[in-house]
Amino acid sequence: MTQLFILFQYIVPQHLLSRLVGKLAECKTPWIKNPLIKAFIKRYNVNMAEAQQSEAEYYDNFNAFFTRPLKDGAREICDTGIASPADGAISQLGDIENGRIFQAKGQSYTATELLGGDEQLANEFAGGKFATIYLSPKDYHRVHMPIDGKLRQGIYVPGDLFSVNNATADNVPRLFSRNERYVAIFDTEKGPMAMVLVGAMIVAGIETVWEGQVAPIKRQIRRVNYPSQIESFNLAKGQEMGRFKLGSTVVLLFGKDAIQWDDALKHSSPLIMGEKIAD
Repeated sequence: MTQLFILFQYIVPQHLLSRLVGKLAECKTPWIKNPLIKAFIKRYNVNMAEAQQSEAEYYDNFNAFFTRPLKDGAREICDTGIASPADGAISQLGDIENGRIFQAKGQSYTATELLGGDEQLANEFAGGKFATIYLSPKDYHRVHMPIDGKLRQGIYVPGDLFSVNNATADNVPRLFSRNERYVAIFDTEKGPMAMVLVGAMIVAGIETVWEGQVAPIKRQIRRVNYPSQIESFNLAKGQEMGRFKLGSTVVLLFGKDAIQWDDALKHSSPLIMGEKIAD
């Protein structure tokens, strides 16, 4: 069954399917969007008690429900160290060895690939640390800052739209460096930090708080450098930096000797946004 699922992803028109799902997710017709939201809540046991609005009928469309804000105080941001940027689970974490990032079952990819082919930028993370965090359908899907940072660069990288679940990570080579993604580079007190928001099959979009929807019309790499003197590009620890319209993955990179992951973290460790994951 797993191999059939992988084969399906290779042959299906990924971008067309995702656009069609995106249209459905934007539908505001009550008799369509309300049953869809309620069925999703039931199927994935979504905890609506922590949402600012718990009723399906409140949301204009499925995307508004999926990117729902939480009640004040629903997440506590750790006072010290590096905070988890999202709810989810650890897919993998560890060292960036010889410029490569471990994916699963002997699979790996290069930091250069992940960061859009910029070898000089990848060198800033040589010998550093990475964490891959998977956001499941039931999770809160806004992404927040793990540490105070100043936005330096944003890079949109076009690519495929494979699923990012464990089965696909086990079987599709270079999954996270071949899927469409948005790379945000921040300068922090711990040195450079990369937050990579990875798209996936039927994900209706990736947004950032400074750019909105990030996928351009032309499917080509797009780099934007942000002025260091503009204060609005300073983001505080715990502040929202982006969101997914349907679930996906965040890959977090730090430079050499910058941080140390919590010893308790391992593959499949559950995470809550704001909890301490590193010193």
